[in-house]
Amino acid sequence: MDRLTGSENSSETRGLSRRELLRNVTLAAAAAAAGNATLLSTSAFADAKSFPKGFLWGAATAAHQVEGNNVNSDFWTIEHLPESAFREPSGDACDHYHLYPQDISMLADLGFNSYRFSLEWARIEPEEGTFSRAELEHYRRVLATCKEHGLTTLLTYSHFSLPRWFAWKGGWQNAAAPDRFARFCERATKHLGDLVDYASTFNEPDIPQLFAWLDFPTPSGKQLSDEFLDAVPKIRQQLNAPEFANFFWGDPRKVREGLLASHAKGFAAIKSARGNLPVGFNLAITDDQPAPVDSHLAEKRADVYGPWLETAKKCDYLGVQMYSRAVVGKKDLPPPKGAELNQMGGEFYPECVEHVVRYTAKETGVPIIVTENGFATTDDTRRIAFYQGALAGLKRAVDDGVDVRGYITWSLLDNFEWMLGYTPKFGIVAVDRETQKRTIKPSATYLGNIARNNSL
Repeated sequence: MDRLTGSENSSETRGLSRRELLRNVTLAAAAAAAGNATLLSTSAFADAKSFPKGFLWGAATAAHQVEGNNVNSDFWTIEHLPESAFREPSGDACDHYHLYPQDISMLADLGFNSYRFSLEWARIEPEEGTFSRAELEHYRRVLATCKEHGLTTLLTYSHFSLPRWFAWKGGWQNAAAPDRFARFCERATKHLGDLVDYASTFNEPDIPQLFAWLDFPTPSGKQLSDEFLDAVPKIRQQLNAPEFANFFWGDPRKVREGLLASHAKGFAAIKSARGNLPVGFNLAITDDQPAPVDSHLAEKRADVYGPWLETAKKCDYLGVQMYSRAVVGKKDLPPPKGAELNQMGGEFYPECVEHVVRYTAKETGVPIIVTENGFATTDDTRRIAFYQGALAGLKRAVDDGVDVRGYITWSLLDNFEWMLGYTPKFGIVAVDRETQKRTIKPSATYLGNIARNNSL
């Protein structure tokens, strides 16, 4: 039984198996011998390239990264500290807060059928217990605009950034965090839920654990996870906030405990407001492969993904987000010498998509949606090449019966990439930060054509 639609799965929703494809090709050959090749062979080849009916094709953004002037959030404040970990502040970002109508229209015109974006909790609840109806109405207008353009909506309730008051009180480490998050989820769903098609409680809640496995020293010589943890006292001192903690700057174990409990209560709150709304979350996963010697791959999977994959079994779907592979020794090893790298230092490895969807589908047994995937580069031809490899692999998985429901690329716009500022270019649309002019890249047209045709 289909968790999302309540109906039995069929070839229309899951794609053709390899056996069915072989049967089509055999029929085409037989028809050719009988002089009726044209129609059947065309159908067979079309089936070989097509994705299941209703497959989601879209692009993603996150509120703090594109909206601009998110002044009530924890990140906005940290960006402006004298000793800031951020390369530059977010500022106006892409001004998507005001320009969302044109951005959503552009996405639909390109051929996409879905849009994934996030709520900004800091706007909706700027002070504890004080909810802004005006901001809820803003997000309702964004959702309504999606519907006007025929776009399926995938809404993330928490994408890293937090209200200042929440972080100042210990963030996810505070025992009251699950109830505070559930209250926000309930209020938001009551106001917006009728326009939402897929709800996600969290974006990449496993990132703190994933960072702990990176074996790449930062310029300071420390590991990334240690640098985040060591920075907490300095941030607290600059903020005069002795309890401050947030998604990145806190105790990773305590943050995970808080996030797991908050997901459970947030999930229940969303369902209480709209019981038939599909709810899941979006997990960050690398395509983990064992090192030839002394590999701790199983240990990494148990530590980073284990609790979340178990949680996903109780969800309606799982969003998966992958960008490259990791060869796992005692920690993640650096990319091979001479490998092509993206602007984040990850290897060009589009095969990660196929491998991750197979792994997560097998581990959880729930429908999978690729909610982020892309390649950070200034060379758009390489982005297109990445998509070609990624989607070919995704199609193989679908043809083998893996229950994948969509592919959402990161990202719609060249945007603010957290501590790295505006340097990494993931977008399929360029943004002039002086004028906010959008320029569609060839990769947007390439991917949009695939989306429009639902076929490679």
